[in-house]
Amino acid sequence: MRVWIDISNSPQVLVFRPLVALLEERGHTVRVTTRDYAQTLDLLRLHGIQHEVVGPSHAGGRVLSKARGLGARLRSLRHWASDRGFDVALSHASHELPLVARSLGIPSAYAFDYEFARVQHGLGSRAARRVVVPEAIPQRRLDRLGARSTKVRRYPGLKEEYYLAGFAPRESVLDELGIDRERVLAVVRTPPEVSLYHRHGNPLFADLLRRLGADPGVHAVVLPRTAEQRQAVEALSLASLVLPKRAIDARSLVALADVVVSAGGTMNREAAALGVPAYTTFAGRMGAVDEMLVHEKRLAILISPAAVQLEKRQGDGLQVERDPAFFLDLLLTAL
Repeated sequence: MRVWIDISNSPQVLVFRPLVALLEERGHTVRVTTRDYAQTLDLLRLHGIQHEVVGPSHAGGRVLSKARGLGARLRSLRHWASDRGFDVALSHASHELPLVARSLGIPSAYAFDYEFARVQHGLGSRAARRVVVPEAIPQRRLDRLGARSTKVRRYPGLKEEYYLAGFAPRESVLDELGIDRERVLAVVRTPPEVSLYHRHGNPLFADLLRRLGADPGVHAVVLPRTAEQRQAVEALSLASLVLPKRAIDARSLVALADVVVSAGGTMNREAAALGVPAYTTFAGRMGAVDEMLVHEKRLAILISPAAVQLEKRQGDGLQVERDPAFFLDLLLTAL
């Protein structure tokens, strides 16, 4: 079987890393397309996933620019995929893939775990043959996206619990970053400012960076999404902030952290899956998965920078693991 996977953003690399390996173990041929955005290319290289860059990079946050960028990437992907004889196409939140796959008569599966990116997921859900989501998302929210119950397949827990199964952190990542192991280690992910679903300003995040960066008992590793965000963090010139110069093993960093603070979803959910204390500063509408984690006290909503508990974590957290083969088989029900 010939399988096409499109990876359009950094978190998707980890989702598909074990799935690509499983597909190849089963004897299938896998081709991966991607775009030059955030740390996506660096992470694909870091994890040894062969890939081809197809189409333009991210078009920015403006609606008109996004529309033009979408059209250009759809044309590029269609040209690339048209004569390759794919049997199935798979993506997680890369809505371009199901749109192109449908136009070429290729069955596709589209997965996501945040239901309020309505434009993106409305396009992907309507075009795909199968939609794969967490059990936590109510069907009424999926109906608005065109993901009727007959095309939906659900998985328990978090997607992170599947791709982190069997994971053991690599402690050398701390040495690579010059982390003082006696200090509290905070891992901080910047807001998704270019996303349509995150239009609100977030002064809380800037205040948090100032608090962490001025504390001599802390090392805070900041993981920016864009070059502009990197420059803004560098301009703060705060001694306790650490900015990696290249893509790093963020899974290990999260697993070894004392606390994680993120304005997006994936890194907080990784922390929850690994049993690490996590705070969200997300300024958009909270999705069902994060609502579940808050209810279970695996995620806290950060109201003030002073509320972050900066203390060394004692022992390992309780890690939840699930079988990635189950996740893959749900996607393959598109066939």
